[in-house]
Order: sequence, then C-alpha cells, then structure tokens
Amino acid sequence: MLITSPRLYWVEAFMLTGLPLLTSPASAQEPYPIRTIRIVLPVAAGGGTDQLARIIGQGYNERWGRPVVVENRPGAGTIIASDIVAKSKPDGYTLLVTTSTHIMNPLVNKKMPYDTLRDFAPITQALSLPSLLVAHPSVPRTVREVIALAKARPGEILYSSAGRGSNPHLGMALFTHMAGVRMTHVPYKSGPPAVIDLIAGHVACGISGMSSSIPHVRAGRLRALGVTSSKRSPAAPDIPSISEAGLPGYEAMQWYGLLAPAATPRDIIALLHKEAVAVLRTPTTAERLAADGSEVVASTPETYGEFIRAESVKWAQVAKTAGLVPE
Repeated sequence: MLITSPRLYWVEAFMLTGLPLLTSPASAQEPYPIRTIRIVLPVAAGGGTDQLARIIGQGYNERWGRPVVVENRPGAGTIIASDIVAKSKPDGYTLLVTTSTHIMNPLVNKKMPYDTLRDFAPITQALSLPSLLVAHPSVPRTVREVIALAKARPGEILYSSAGRGSNPHLGMALFTHMAGVRMTHVPYKSGPPAVIDLIAGHVACGISGMSSSIPHVRAGRLRALGVTSSKRSPAAPDIPSISEAGLPGYEAMQWYGLLAPAATPRDIIALLHKEAVAVLRTPTTAERLAADGSEVVASTPETYGEFIRAESVKWAQVAKTAGLVPE
C-alpha cells in the first residue's frame, strides 16, 4: 500500500472524485453519429425517392464512416413509413425521405396517426421536379384526346396513382377537375407497382415520376402525354407540358425532402442538413439527378418548414376544389 502525505492524499482524492464531475457533461451527450443511421422511405425499391435516399445515405456513410441502412416501407400512401419515423426516438438515427404526398395525406384521411406539421423536424427540401402524365399505348395519343374520351365515357377511364392522397392522385384530381371530366381512381401502395399495372394495361393512364416512367416511354411500353410543370422539362424537351398540350394553367410539381422526428436536437439537425446539402450540391450528384428533371433545392431547415406549411395550404385548396374529402 502506497503511503502519501495528507496533502497529496487530498489532492488525489479531489482528482478522483472530481473527475466524474468534470467529465459528466461530455459523457451525457455522446458525439453524433456513433452508430447506424436508418433512413426510412415510403416507397418500394426503385424510383426517384429510393434513389435520393441511397445518395444521401451513401454520402453520410462516406463522410462519417457509419453504416446507413435504407429501409423501404411502402403502403398507406406514405403513412406507414412516416408513422415509424414520427414515433422514433428523436436522436438523429431514424430519418424520413418523403415526397409531397406527405402533406397531402391529411386531406384525404380522417384518422392520421401523427400530425404532419408538428411531429417532424425539417432538415432540407432536397429536390423539386415535375412528374409525367403517361398512358398505355392503346389510349389516345394526346391530352386533348384523353379528355375527349373521358367526356364520352364518364367514370369508365381508370387512372393509377401511388396511393390515395399521393401527389399523383391529387395531380390527377386537379387534372380531372380542370378538364371537367370524371375518371376512376385506382390506388396502389407506391409508384412502381402503379407503373407496372399501367404497362400491363390494367389502367389507362396516370401521373408517375419521370425517373420511373421515362425508360418505359423510350422503350415504347408507355406513351408520354405531358409533364406536370408549367413549361417543358430539360430532361425531356420533346414532351409538352400538360398546360401546353391541352389544359392551360395546369401545374403540379413534386418535391422530395428529408425529415427527422420532432424534438431532434438542433445541433444534430444542423449537422444532418450540412452533410445532406454537401452531397446534393456535388456536380456529379446534381448531374445524376437532373436526368429525370430533378432540380436540387437543398433548402435550410427553416425554409423547408415554411415551404411545407405553404404547400399544405395550397393542396388543401386543390382538394376542396376537386371535391375530395377525408375518409
């Protein structure tokens, strides 16, 4: 046993007992990230949302050296995936990559398991892009001809979407309202299966993401009738806008964004935003995403939050005008 002087013993005792007090603040808040990050997305594998999630996930992995798992949880018009994230621990390890469908769900669903505005912390609006109105090759070739067919056969023409309340659903609701026609909606769990049944001819037409539909258009399996932006898209300059092709004033843009559970610490949100934006703004990523008409937005968390609130108001008016009510 080591014998020390009373003074040395006091100093050692102070150091030993004081050490936890000095180190406890640092140990109470562990550095971020130190374990696997899970990115949940509300669609099946394939398509623009899946591609974006994997790009961001790969960027996080390369910058932090931590595993990133992309988890596809399609169903209920994005509600299943969103609910998982809304109820997850707000520690930055469970994130949601979602689309504009996120703010449309409350417009058509009475019982929502979460609050779209209050239960999520915005990180960044990643992209903005037009969708594409596509049809089976057996359907008339133009927007005007489809409108004429729908007027001649009210309620008989079927259109697909990625789910009730999804961006494609409300985009088509806006289309039918502005055209003064009645068509029948056939919802699917996500975009890819909706496109598959459209190719098979089980439905006549539908609005779909450009990344998932353009390859089928080029292969002749689908026919492109128009893009949903007000002007032609640089990614497909040969395809007219729906407004140009026969429905003046029509526009229905889609967007993708990154969210975390509400109450996620601001410093973690700031770090997630910083690295996501760095990935999105690299020239190779921007070029890769531009192939389907995507425009990188990479907004701040505050700007994205304001945008979500504005979009909620806008599409609530569209739903009301189109006669859609929560069920």
